[in-house]
Amino acid sequence: MWKRIILWSLCALLSVVLIGAAWAVLRKPAAAPPKDIAVLATPERLERGGYLFNYLSDCNGCHSDRDYSRLGAPVKPGRVGVGFVMPDELGLPGRVVAPNLTPDPETGLGKWTDGEIIRAIREGVDREGNALFPFMPYPHFRHMSDEDVEALVAYMRTLKPVRNPLPRTELALPVALMIKSAPQPVEGVVKAPVKSDKHAYGKYLVEIGGCMDCHTKQEHGQPVAGMELAGGFEFRMPQGVVVSANITPDVETGIGSWTEDGFVSRFRQYSEMAKAGGPPVTAETFTIMPWLATSQLTDEDLRAIYQYLRTVKPVSQRVRTHPDAGSSQR
Repeated sequence: MWKRIILWSLCALLSVVLIGAAWAVLRKPAAAPPKDIAVLATPERLERGGYLFNYLSDCNGCHSDRDYSRLGAPVKPGRVGVGFVMPDELGLPGRVVAPNLTPDPETGLGKWTDGEIIRAIREGVDREGNALFPFMPYPHFRHMSDEDVEALVAYMRTLKPVRNPLPRTELALPVALMIKSAPQPVEGVVKAPVKSDKHAYGKYLVEIGGCMDCHTKQEHGQPVAGMELAGGFEFRMPQGVVVSANITPDVETGIGSWTEDGFVSRFRQYSEMAKAGGPPVTAETFTIMPWLATSQLTDEDLRAIYQYLRTVKPVSQRVRTHPDAGSSQR
């Protein structure tokens, strides 16, 4: 009798495990239906969308084919938004692919509705309801205002359609299951803060600019609590290794000693390079920071970002941004 009880108990336990495993594999992430919307492409929206795509949110950083042999990794001619397979050196949990964003109907977004694109940008769900790998910063893009995300979609529709077949993202277990908890529906109306509120507006720009993702150290794929914007995120690329800088207002190891004008000037020094093209990179100059893009941000936006960064918690963490270079650099 006791053997039979043990056998039935084991069978019941196995059934629970199998049901749980099946649920984890088959379940879809939290998702709301995509908006039933057709974005009107006004001149103002197209201008704003281009500013977001090319400069502030730097969609080119992941979704365009870039020349990493040159400083700032300019986009190769005719290769805007065509998609990109992340290099193995990054150490991501599997093959991660930034998809083709051009309006090509077969390999891009040509068959997607505006609502489906908006949902993917802000909620991290593709048109089939699958979770996107959060290397795409949708947890921050969820704060993007309705007007800004619509402007972004309007601009993306104007990209030259490019047929560029890419493999699908294939994540290793258990990450492929864990990311299903990342997407969350955006509820209600989302508005951008007024520009006169420098702190709130600067925070908004930092959110939709993805600054937190790159400038915060991560462990096991998660940002380290208390180290927000203190740098230390290591990017290993075929071209070399670069580590993000500390941009908290710590005086010794961050940007606490920087003036507002000095902060703006740091970006502006790349303005001419953005037009003429950067020189070949070296171990000392290779970077992931999108200087060519951010050099085109308005003074108003750069100053708002500076004002917000002055209010975050100072964190003492000295970062050697180019560990492969001959001399220590911050």
